[in-house]
Amino acid sequence: MPVHLGSMPMAVAAALREINPAPGDVVALNDPFAGGTHLPDVTLIMPVVSGRWSVVREKQKAEGTRRKAENKRRHGQSKLLLTTDHRPLTTLFYVANRAHHADIGGASPGSMGLATDVYGEGLRIPPVRIVRRGVIDEELMRLLLANVRGAAERRADFEAQIGSLKTGANRLLEIVERRGVREVQEYASHLIAYSARMMRRTIDAIPDGEYAAEDALDDDGISNDEVKIRVRVTIKGNHAHIDFTGSAPQVAGAINAVEAITVSAVSYVFRCLVGTDVPASAGLMEPIEVVAPCGTIVNAMHPASVAGGNVETSQRIVDVLFRALHQALPQVIPAASQGTMNNLTIGRIDSRTGAEFAYYETVAGGMGARPHLDGMSAVHTHMTNSLNTPAEALEYAYPLRVRAYRIRKNSGGKGRQKGGDGVVREIETLVPARMSLLSDRRRRAPYGLDGGEEGLRGSDALIRHGRTRAIASKGSWQLEAGDRVRIETPGGGGYGDDEQN
Repeated sequence: MPVHLGSMPMAVAAALREINPAPGDVVALNDPFAGGTHLPDVTLIMPVVSGRWSVVREKQKAEGTRRKAENKRRHGQSKLLLTTDHRPLTTLFYVANRAHHADIGGASPGSMGLATDVYGEGLRIPPVRIVRRGVIDEELMRLLLANVRGAAERRADFEAQIGSLKTGANRLLEIVERRGVREVQEYASHLIAYSARMMRRTIDAIPDGEYAAEDALDDDGISNDEVKIRVRVTIKGNHAHIDFTGSAPQVAGAINAVEAITVSAVSYVFRCLVGTDVPASAGLMEPIEVVAPCGTIVNAMHPASVAGGNVETSQRIVDVLFRALHQALPQVIPAASQGTMNNLTIGRIDSRTGAEFAYYETVAGGMGARPHLDGMSAVHTHMTNSLNTPAEALEYAYPLRVRAYRIRKNSGGKGRQKGGDGVVREIETLVPARMSLLSDRRRRAPYGLDGGEEGLRGSDALIRHGRTRAIASKGSWQLEAGDRVRIETPGGGGYGDDEQN
């Protein structure tokens, strides 16, 4: 996912500044002010070491009782064990992954509510060892799980992340066994250098000059004021200077972006311009300098609330960057896409099981029209590329019912090339629950380019006892059983004057 990829190097660097992990250790973090993005995104990092490591599973006899099965689950962990070749261990690489957890604590199920500081958003994890020498730290795990909803599911998320790190480490070591340490490290360096070289070539093809643009988020959910983002892109040879000076100060509402998010959005935009596959490495940012003033909406300082910075402000940073670059590359840059992830969280107690649940989903919308092609409809764009949750899977897993899911006809902006249409998604809760919504482009529409029209703005509504009322784009609500929430997502902007057809 683009919003994760561009910020991962900062998370790894932040973890290694605090901890020197031993072989078999896994470091966890989600602190937005120490390399993270927002609290639900938890990053795990593990060293890959030379010397022979093997994965073994402790065998236990099948046991019928739930208590014994739970004991097996807790203590039958995979362990990384040193073999007896006694070769010295050297850290060769680090493997890392990031996963969005459906709940990480806080006042609202899903941890995406409208808090006014990071403390109200959930559990903040500085870099800590969650696995020591191949064994999960159960005391730390109990502490983490005691502060989140759906503890069993959260534990499964952590274990899945740990398993993926082990798989990644094993695959790297297989390559080392075949090719040798020196050759593999040289190739890793070559991949980073190749990414940097491709980015320099891409920037060099952009006409030299200064290109400025401005866009805004509708509001922060606390006040009704727009939150402006300004950028000045300076291209000189094969170097780009991206300056966000003049952007709004950080705000009370949960739409503040930390520096890692802004860097990630810049990386995504320029990677799009490369036009071919290129490794997602730190090399992409070597020829790009980013200035994001401290204490602003694009580089918020502790203790700012940041849940929506990752998912909403990142999209607006992309929009303003593309708008600036359109001045230099008018036949390349598309019109604005929906510009929001339409983040919906619903949770409380599932009456079918008596267990807590936390449902989280982002809702697709319209893609902006391209200079020579219409925008696609009902897709995620830019900083997110996730798929929808199928209605059948959603209804099986949660006490929810999908009442409507369809294309929002004619919501894309008109133009020589038409913007893609958004969607209408309506979900009913079958139990009393708490809902949170973080969305945007409800007041300021996705822009068109070169005479293309704006896409339709999105809207949100709560349906109770047959009566429909509009609700704010950001906030939390108590739901009764039978309540429905309807989200109509924005269409993409159009491109070009329709009369030229």
